[in-house]
Amino acid sequence: MWPICIKEFRQFFSSLTGLIAISIFLLLTGLFLFVFPDTNIFDDGYATLDQFFNLAPWILLFLIPAITMRSFAEEFKTGTYEILQTSPVSYKQVILGKYFGCLLIVIIALLPTIIYAISVNALSETSGIDTGATIGSYIGLFLLAAIFTAIGICCSSFSNNAVVAFIISAFACFIVYTGFNAISRIPVFASGADYYIEMIGIDFHYKSLSRGVIDSRDVIYFLSVIVFFLVFTWRNLSRRFSAA
Repeated sequence: MWPICIKEFRQFFSSLTGLIAISIFLLLTGLFLFVFPDTNIFDDGYATLDQFFNLAPWILLFLIPAITMRSFAEEFKTGTYEILQTSPVSYKQVILGKYFGCLLIVIIALLPTIIYAISVNALSETSGIDTGATIGSYIGLFLLAAIFTAIGICCSSFSNNAVVAFIISAFACFIVYTGFNAISRIPVFASGADYYIEMIGIDFHYKSLSRGVIDSRDVIYFLSVIVFFLVFTWRNLSRRFSAA
């Protein structure tokens, strides 16, 4: 599993594409947080990273599919997956290797954003940043990224075309993140079902963690969704190659 993880990691950074993608993520979040009007922290007047944690999921919604889109699609297109099948590794090891390889790349993209928290805390003239809420928000952001990565890996296993995998993955991430919240606002569900429909979406649990309260129900939700998409990937690969 770990050789596959390392291979996936090195492959992403073997060209400038990986560095450019991460650089764009950091540039956009930095601009929104410190430069653009209406979203920068200086207009808020409070030492908080709320704007960053509200914005980051929308950027990750495109960044993570860009990271995962080639994980299986490129293997299918070039025929290297058949070679991988002959090696003494199971579907589970291949999936987990690619998943953790992509997740490690996402973590590397998120780590530099800690500088934002340090900067905001240094710029604060009062009590500084709310450390508890910030840590909770980072945990929520990491779990959100972990789900997006699982979705991206799953979508990549359905296509030989990396671009198609990217589009499907970005759409799936969007639906799982905010689609259920939108559906819950339909008047027909206003009688009480809206709350339960909203609970199915990631946004509901992400906002809960962003308040700084680590609820085991939210963590179990995130882990369950990750496992669901990884198992779905395993079943898809098993069916795809058993049929062949």
